[in-house]
Amino acid sequence: MTIADHLDADRLSAPGGVPVLVVDAATWRRPVAPIQAAVIGLDRDGALPPVGADDFDMLVTTAENAPRPWVSVGRQRFDTAVTQLAHAAHAKPLAATIAAQVLRLTTNLPLADALAVESLAYSALLGGEEFRRWRVRSAPDARALPPVEPVTAARQGDRLTLTLNHPANRNAMTVTMRDALYEALANALDDPTRPAVTLQGAGRCFSTGGALAEFGTATDLAEAHTVRVLHSCARALDALGERGTVRLHGACVGSGIEVAAAAHRRVAAQDAWFQLPELAMGLIPGAGGTATVARAIGRHRSYWMLLSGKRIDARIAREWGLIHAIEDAT
Repeated sequence: MTIADHLDADRLSAPGGVPVLVVDAATWRRPVAPIQAAVIGLDRDGALPPVGADDFDMLVTTAENAPRPWVSVGRQRFDTAVTQLAHAAHAKPLAATIAAQVLRLTTNLPLADALAVESLAYSALLGGEEFRRWRVRSAPDARALPPVEPVTAARQGDRLTLTLNHPANRNAMTVTMRDALYEALANALDDPTRPAVTLQGAGRCFSTGGALAEFGTATDLAEAHTVRVLHSCARALDALGERGTVRLHGACVGSGIEVAAAAHRRVAAQDAWFQLPELAMGLIPGAGGTATVARAIGRHRSYWMLLSGKRIDARIAREWGLIHAIEDAT
């Protein structure tokens, strides 16, 4: 399949139409009739033409260090990169189009409302065939036994440090850890002394995201949605405002960046890297990423992270605004 296979706009509104439309950014205008496909705008010449960003879900250019909302891709690998994006959308068409829709719908919503929309879409995809096929094929390992304290709390003066405390499992965000983190954040919010809160991870990385063995184990998807909304660590971290800081290192994957992106200040070590891998599972982020990451780097670059599944390093994350500072090596 080549890029040209994705350029037929007439197929997009028909049943079974393609999930992604790859177009020339300089000339494309979104049609009046609604379309389900995600739209990727290309700038092959690196000219950064003036565009209506609302017409697109992603904008890709060969220009170096392109400003937001563009994603820069080298000329030599441009066609390959775009074809890979199109392949990813075709492999998981429902997740790809729903991700684009959620990012569009939630751009101007308050965070709490955006989290609710994401959770509803996430529950829908958990019940879908794309996720079922991934789960059957991947057969995740059995759940690791959680530590006695999945989240530790240390208070020194007016500062509270919360630590994800399961380094043997790379701080995978199990339900037990999520609930413990939410409780710790809720306690900090209720504390009348209003401590400054720093969230960090023990061991080699901050967090590799949701524990794969727990994906798809909820028996009541409606109830799971309610729990996600009521116990949202991202919402609690955001509510801390200027009191909230995260310190990131190593792998920050899935919920490992989705929650962290809600913090007022985000500081990363030089070895930190960031990834949103959910689309390959037939899902979208479920811990707040379509809202928190998108508020940090914009929905176009967030969609690139989702559709490509690629890692970005601390330098790119700093340039894009996903983090605010990079620590010196120690």
